[in-house]
Amino acid sequence: MPDRPAPNVRICPTCDGFPVVAVTTGTRNPDGTRTTLPVVCPACHGTGTAPRWLVTTTRVTSTVQAGASC
Repeated sequence: MPDRPAPNVRICPTCDGFPVVAVTTGTRNPDGTRTTLPVVCPACHGTGTAPRWLVTTTRVTSTVQAGASC
């Protein structure tokens, strides 16, 4: 089976793919409902994806000497 190239877009690392959330404020409207504000992710502008070059994966490795305490 041949390897397929990776897609050009990835899930946004800032919002983790949930680009728009609704925040309910504590104030009530005259009819008794609460005010809801939509908040859009500033990194992906509400798309939920980011260009592949923007998403980086970093692997951190370290060694600890025997007998060392943390």
